[in-house]
Amino acid sequence: MKKSVESLIGDKKKVEIKKIFLYFCLSLFLTSCFQSTAMVGPVITLASTGNISHAGVTFFTNKAVEKETGMTATEYVTTILDENEERKKNKKLDEDLIFLVKTNFQKTRNKILLQNQSKISY
Repeated sequence: MKKSVESLIGDKKKVEIKKIFLYFCLSLFLTSCFQSTAMVGPVITLASTGNISHAGVTFFTNKAVEKETGMTATEYVTTILDENEERKKNKKLDEDLIFLVKTNFQKTRNKILLQNQSKISY
């Protein structure tokens, strides 16, 4: 009976240690203090699909992008999307400016034509 009580206490301690380890690992991921984030995606891919080649290609692609750009793949894609949004905003602004200039040009032209007609009619 004494061994079973001690084994229960030992099992509870193991569970507590596992919980502490789990919370520690989760806090690393959730607080962005995890250093090799390029490895997280491929590990999840490997764990979910079991496809080692796909996980390897993903890992080396992330590393290549990070080496080339100095940013992670996610940061790089986010930067490109932000630039595209900025271009769309600038394009809309350019279209509005062109419309405004054309409208003012047409108004000014009509005023000049009216002034010329009034001078001719005198």
